[in-house]
Amino acid sequence: MRKVIFWLVCCCSFTTAWPQSSPKTPIPLDEFIERLFPVQEEDLDYESLYEVLFQLYQNPIELNKATAEALFSSYLLSAQQISNFMEYRTNNGELLSLYELQAIPEFDLYTIESLLPFVTIGETSLRAKPFLQRLREEENAYLLVRHRRTWETRRGFTPPDTSRTGALSTRYLGDPNDLYIRFRVQHPKDFSIGMTLEKDPGEQFVWDRKTARYGFNFISYHFIRYQVGKWRTIALGDFQASFGQGLVFGAGYTLGKGAETVPTVRRSSLGILPYTAALEFGFFRGTGLTRQWRNWQSTWIVSSKSRDGRISEGLDSLELTPETVSSLPQTGFHRTPSELSTRNQVRETNLGGNIHYVHPYGRWLGGANFLHTKFSIPWMRDPRVYNQFEFTGQTNQVGSIYFNYHWKNFFLFGESAVSKSGGTGTVAGLISSLSKTVDFSLLWRNYDRNFHSFYSSGFAENTRPINERGLYMGIQVRPNKIWKLNAYYDFFRFPWIKYRVYAPSEGFEWLLRLNYQPQKNLIAFFQLRQENKDRNLANTGEPRLPYLIEPIKKLNAMISLEYQVNRELFLRSRILWSQVEIQKHSTYGIMIFQDAQFGKKNWRLTGRMALFDTETYDNRLYAFENNVLWTFSIPAFSGRGIRNYLLAQYQFTSKLTSYFRISRTTYTDRSVISSGLQTINGSRQTDTALMIRYSLR
Repeated sequence: MRKVIFWLVCCCSFTTAWPQSSPKTPIPLDEFIERLFPVQEEDLDYESLYEVLFQLYQNPIELNKATAEALFSSYLLSAQQISNFMEYRTNNGELLSLYELQAIPEFDLYTIESLLPFVTIGETSLRAKPFLQRLREEENAYLLVRHRRTWETRRGFTPPDTSRTGALSTRYLGDPNDLYIRFRVQHPKDFSIGMTLEKDPGEQFVWDRKTARYGFNFISYHFIRYQVGKWRTIALGDFQASFGQGLVFGAGYTLGKGAETVPTVRRSSLGILPYTAALEFGFFRGTGLTRQWRNWQSTWIVSSKSRDGRISEGLDSLELTPETVSSLPQTGFHRTPSELSTRNQVRETNLGGNIHYVHPYGRWLGGANFLHTKFSIPWMRDPRVYNQFEFTGQTNQVGSIYFNYHWKNFFLFGESAVSKSGGTGTVAGLISSLSKTVDFSLLWRNYDRNFHSFYSSGFAENTRPINERGLYMGIQVRPNKIWKLNAYYDFFRFPWIKYRVYAPSEGFEWLLRLNYQPQKNLIAFFQLRQENKDRNLANTGEPRLPYLIEPIKKLNAMISLEYQVNRELFLRSRILWSQVEIQKHSTYGIMIFQDAQFGKKNWRLTGRMALFDTETYDNRLYAFENNVLWTFSIPAFSGRGIRNYLLAQYQFTSKLTSYFRISRTTYTDRSVISSGLQTINGSRQTDTALMIRYSLR
């Protein structure tokens, strides 16, 4: 009776807050992802990371069945909020509606609105229909076609030069067009079928069985069914896997250190996920099966796919040595004869498994992972001092055990792994709400210099979890609804030498971000971040000991103001600043930009005007940019110049929507852009992107 009365009150009181028909509203994914992603310092594939997180949005969490582990995967709730939710559901039974979230302690309107796109209540009635009928009637079916191009001519697309010996210089084999097609039909927790095709600029659009090019250079496909009897997941084609803290199965992404300083240090066991990105490595191709038995589940992975590899042959005094591969390129580019010669030279076979147990009340879970990887040709790296402990050989095995434990408002987690080489990797941490206004995270990691795990994306300062020890501490303070403070401090050591650092080294990094939101349509924040890392000193030619290292001190600041003027107009102003100190000499960089977004019922325009001025490449500044649908962009800017872009979206019908983006960077300090075959003889670069989205239902 009490829940019935509560439901009636909710229906009345929330009429003005949410539409009566459906409280689920679209999420501004660009803003959400920008807040989660760390400040970029390496050449990361953000579109791949974006795709994995987008899977969470496409497959909302069923709140009446959700474990604490599943709720953590949204990165939207604090430890205290998750604890309160689990306690509320235990004491009061299943939720009758999403409106009921307001009755849970610490669930304010802002939290609920942020959570709504990621959650749902109740099972869909479509399950009563046969699978083929559900497939034919599914509304979430679409076709995407995207074209991108740089309009200034790069050197790779010019006629080749002739050397003194008569040899022709290398040029790109194909045209400068970037083509991308995606087809997908899916229903949350039921099925997903899709195909992705891509041709990069400079690649040929050709049908050549010898080089396995069938029009598009990259073709990806998947077919996944969920909840088929006791089979939780049946995956065919391309997929990823995420279990534990990502030391064995990392699903190709890790959020790492960003403005959300507490929840993102912990990984969630998402299981098998469809692979829908265009990155040409980091996924399995074959079969993935997950079997559910009460609170136990087991997963098997069988994968075999071709990898790019640079083949080398050596000679000894008597005979040819066996063929080996010196490197496995990860760019996915096949634009020149040299790049094309690496295509599909190595076959990689993976056999993996996972066993996973969840406590009946969701208090804790544990599991174990194992992955065996075999290459058809031995991988023998070009010997260098810094890479002598990297993987070499033809096979690798890596296994791990992991746990998550939930006690009141404390969430403990960890994973420990060992590879064939004997190297180990360990992650352990906790997340807690110390009070109603303070959340805290702590994470310790230790990766040996000979720890090898090819599908890992564990928390690390390096791009891979190897040769690193560190301790991370994060905090979030929300004294009221107006102010929020986020901060972290991370100390790390590298026991062995690495690329550009030819001695054991250490460093630290900290971030401070202060948010001010006096009203729903106005947000301002100030962010300050410092990083100290050792690096080899430049060779000046003077007699001295080789490979001296010196700390490189980087300081970045950002001031942002965002204002939703009305339903049609949104404004954003930002200032980015950087300082780099090397051997007591400081250089500086600054970027100022103004964004504006204006839209009506079926169209929207988004634009930016920006100025940037940096003294060196080390002072480069990264600025998030809006792009066409499901395309991500965080370019780096160095030198001096102007950056502008305009993004237009227009919905012709309920089924057909188009997106067009034009951007231009004009440099005032140079007459040549980039280098090598990417060289543009001029001071400006113009790029366009055109996307058409057609709904098939």
